[in-house]
Amino acid sequence: MEKIGVLVTHQPLPYLEQELTRRGCRLFRLWEAPETSRLEFCRENSAAIRAVVGNSNFGADAATIDALPKLEIVASFSVGLDKVDLVKCKERGIRVTNTPDVLTDDVADLAIGLAISVMRRIPSADKYVRSGAWKKGEYTLTTRFSGKTVGILGLGRIGLAIAKRAEAFDCPISYYSRTEKPYPNYTYYSTPVDLASNCDVLVVACALTEETRHIVNRAVIDALGPKGVVINIGRGPHVDEPELVAALVEGRLGGAGLDVFENEPHVPEELFGLENVVLVPHVGSATIETRTAMADLVLGNLEAHFLNKPLLTPVV
Repeated sequence: MEKIGVLVTHQPLPYLEQELTRRGCRLFRLWEAPETSRLEFCRENSAAIRAVVGNSNFGADAATIDALPKLEIVASFSVGLDKVDLVKCKERGIRVTNTPDVLTDDVADLAIGLAISVMRRIPSADKYVRSGAWKKGEYTLTTRFSGKTVGILGLGRIGLAIAKRAEAFDCPISYYSRTEKPYPNYTYYSTPVDLASNCDVLVVACALTEETRHIVNRAVIDALGPKGVVINIGRGPHVDEPELVAALVEGRLGGAGLDVFENEPHVPEELFGLENVVLVPHVGSATIETRTAMADLVLGNLEAHFLNKPLLTPVV
């Protein structure tokens, strides 16, 4: 890949940046350009840029693609592709890849961890010990996770991995997806509201599309109820955030564990003081092992494309 221009939309994993450089790529660091002039940055360097490396927050929208007439491939350092204009890529014959499978276990682990943390109030209990409050009395009783009915929105790779983990806690599994899946031990519901009405913990694990934007709305939240818990390891816009905040503040929802938010890195401050809410900064795949494997997939796809070999994880 010597001398191939690569537009990197975000500050990448050091390993990925080092490996791209070692392979002789010319890196154009979009994140270093002021937000107001990023399109101009693309246009100024368009003669050299043949690849884009994006992620779940900064991909390749229509305007960026139009500014890069020599673009051949978008290699996303993520599974989700809602930040890539797939229609425009198809029109232009631009290849698109992502990094599925390698992050499935980490995201599924975090989903279960968030559920247990919310229901057992682990962060709050940690603060209780650190503050010295334990010396003044016992900590409050909490709620167990084992045996609770877990409802999953989206039974794809990650959703299925979450289900298998939850089964180990003797949790009955129910789910909603576009079509019923061949898992007879899991209960299928044809609407998100029906699913929420029949589970204790609702986990968001579907892809973000126009159809799934705000799939967790007021009706779903109310169906889940004051003892229910929402876990979101999907994308922030899956959840109607103002409705979620209002339900938590008013006690209409039992708790929430959130890895993603509608306007990252901005998080509603109303959530900060709630002991039944656990907040983490979009770290579902953020382990050394998984991020390295994701980087290797990005590198492998780029090499395959420019050597005219089959892509490892083609989307378009």
